[in-house]
Amino acid sequence: MGRVEFIGLMAMLMALNALAIDIMLPGLQQIGAALGVENENHRQYVVSAYLFGFGLAQLAYGPVSDRFGRRKPMLFGLAVYVISSLAVVAVPSFAGLLALRFIQGIGSAAMRVITISIVRDIYGGRAMAEVMSLIMMVFMVVPVIAPGTGQIILLFGDWHLIFVFMALVALAVAGWMYIRLPETLHQEDVRPFTVTSVLDGFRIVLTNRVALCYTIASMFIFGALFGFINSAQQVYVGIYGLGVWFSAAFAAVAVFMAFSSFVNARLVGRFGMRGLSHASLLGFIGITCLWLLVQVFGPQPMPFPLFLAFFALAMFQFGWIGSNFNSLAMEPLGHVAGTASSVLGFMGTIGGGMIGAMIGQAFDGTALPMVAGFFAVSIVGLVFVLIAEKGRLFRAQNPRV
Repeated sequence: MGRVEFIGLMAMLMALNALAIDIMLPGLQQIGAALGVENENHRQYVVSAYLFGFGLAQLAYGPVSDRFGRRKPMLFGLAVYVISSLAVVAVPSFAGLLALRFIQGIGSAAMRVITISIVRDIYGGRAMAEVMSLIMMVFMVVPVIAPGTGQIILLFGDWHLIFVFMALVALAVAGWMYIRLPETLHQEDVRPFTVTSVLDGFRIVLTNRVALCYTIASMFIFGALFGFINSAQQVYVGIYGLGVWFSAAFAAVAVFMAFSSFVNARLVGRFGMRGLSHASLLGFIGITCLWLLVQVFGPQPMPFPLFLAFFALAMFQFGWIGSNFNSLAMEPLGHVAGTASSVLGFMGTIGGGMIGAMIGQAFDGTALPMVAGFFAVSIVGLVFVLIAEKGRLFRAQNPRV
């Protein structure tokens, strides 16, 4: 498999996660109406249930893939994703939908954990950050087109068809992976699947200061993104009345994130992961601070072009933070890549999902809780980066990173 095809396949495997979230955002109102959900904030549970299943299952996939290889656990996860998506067609209640979304998240966790493990099997240091940035650039095409795709599907049928579409896409990606992707786990890195071995792997990950602190920092920053995803429909449609243009506004910001990932891939080899990610984190703090001040003291609601400009600038910084923080956390853990990806993914998703749920549930008819949440998590993220770096930013510890 060539480098371009490899990046494309890895991006599509990871994109199934984004697809499961973003494509249904235009249909949350219809889902709530069809299943008798009276409180509009409760519709957000469709996203939260998925994220918790996605986060919890990551703890299992890492050790399993370190023992049995990457292919079989990945195919199992894809099968769970497809079956749970199709089962939604017959779901009778909102509680049943949440249960199936939780199961769908369990399947999707394989794509997150094992994809990153596969990349770490093949690349390290700045090379991994460059490849991850290119994967994220392709991956970000999904948030660009997914809400619009969901909106188009709703023009021809009800919200159940969205889940059928998810299953078909996952089947196509599974076929591509089955035919083209060889096993990437090196024989010398195979770990026994025993309680002692698994706990030892967790100990290795959790006692590495750099890996742990960058993971926690990433968790808080991703919490901001999850908070926006939870309340995006309420902000864009409820506050700004965009209606069918919701998808276009969502896509516009995703384009900025994709472009940011492309720029990161071009620059990381020259400036390093630390230099770019530290600068972008400080930029994220500055932008969200100014955004919060305008939100509090400016006109209510904030003019939509100004809101969108602030959000796009913040997400541009996010595009540099995400892939670099993830690569920095994985860099010292190549010998336990599956377990490391599992633990770090669990912490990032569950923690970020809980932070995002708190931000989303604080929605009060204005964008203030979301903007304040963005600024707060960025400050916490900076604190943990400073702990990881012993108080000094922009210091490359070796030429590879």
